[in-house]
Amino acid sequence: MLVIPAIDLKNGRCVRLRQGDMREETVYSEDPPAVAGEWTRRGARLLHVVDLDGAIGGEPRNQSTIEGILKSVAVPIQVGGGIRTLETIRRFLSQGVARVVLGTVVLRDQALLGRACAEFPRRILVGLDAREGKLAVQGWTNQSETSARDFLQTLRDYPLAGVIYTDITRDGMLQGPNLDALRDIVADSPVPVIASGGITRVEDIRAIKALGPKIEAVIVGKALYEGTLDLKAAMAAAAAEGDRR
Repeated sequence: MLVIPAIDLKNGRCVRLRQGDMREETVYSEDPPAVAGEWTRRGARLLHVVDLDGAIGGEPRNQSTIEGILKSVAVPIQVGGGIRTLETIRRFLSQGVARVVLGTVVLRDQALLGRACAEFPRRILVGLDAREGKLAVQGWTNQSETSARDFLQTLRDYPLAGVIYTDITRDGMLQGPNLDALRDIVADSPVPVIASGGITRVEDIRAIKALGPKIEAVIVGKALYEGTLDLKAAMAAAAAEGDRR
């Protein structure tokens, strides 16, 4: 299981939000490429980059910063936030992004998902961002009536890299993940699952890993930036044998 540091971009800076609220930001760096370099020096094997402005605006807004991150690290990066056309997907992948994350657009345009997966099999992730089990869209600013578990069933026939499940109420709160919801997602998902939201301690890493081999990775943000979780310790817990039950 991988531990993936998150780099959230807002106005060209590395920030973290509370429960996705754009008004509740903490700025951690004015130099996101340097942050990316630091995480890779500490051993990260994959980075998760989110264009928060793009998620709200409907198209990428931090393109130059993402390009800077690509130039600054040798490890793969996956990118999400405002990616809603096949042309944008092609552009990111041609620039060296390893995988792209589709969120809002998948709810209203599964034909796009089909075309993207056909052209780029195993390089598309679907972001399932849920509040009380229901999917949120448009950078988490709007709530749908579609349940994450029901939506998973529509993804069975696509050659996806996986899904990223984020419990919005836990995101940025340093209160631990929603293991019950995550357990249901793992049981229902036809593809690998990446867990996100609330991961705070090494014990959280162990608990998520214990949910089974379908968990491919965890994305960690605020806990790394605040120092409540050490990346090397988290990676050691994720890699340890015998933790699954």
